[in-house]
Amino acid sequence: MSLIQQNSIPLTGQALIDTDHGEFIALVNQLDSASNAEFPALFKQLYQHTERHFDSENRLMEESGFPAESEHKGEHQRVLSEFKQFQTRIDKGLIPFGRAFVKERLPQWFALHVATMDAALAAHVRLNSAALKLD
Repeated sequence: MSLIQQNSIPLTGQALIDTDHGEFIALVNQLDSASNAEFPALFKQLYQHTERHFDSENRLMEESGFPAESEHKGEHQRVLSEFKQFQTRIDKGLIPFGRAFVKERLPQWFALHVATMDAALAAHVRLNSAALKLD
């Protein structure tokens, strides 16, 4: 069974965000079944994917004038800090710490983040785009 079911995460309606979310889900699920030998490279791939995704969302927030930009970016920074801490442990061969982070922390955080922060960003972008079309 997968850690995150694709159909349990709502789509935001923003293609770039939804595509990135699909990739995140696939990587998390791969990590769950990865061997100890495969885990470090896959974790690094997930970490780098998450950094790129957050950079993309951060640009979208800036470009659209998202009112909750500082809160959303703060959440991104906090999660990347966690990733960095666990990457350091994994680099030292402490794979069980990384597995615990992937299994016990990421699925719940991701579901909540998408349903709240990303949903609000997507709604703002839709409204902003609609308003621009009316001008």
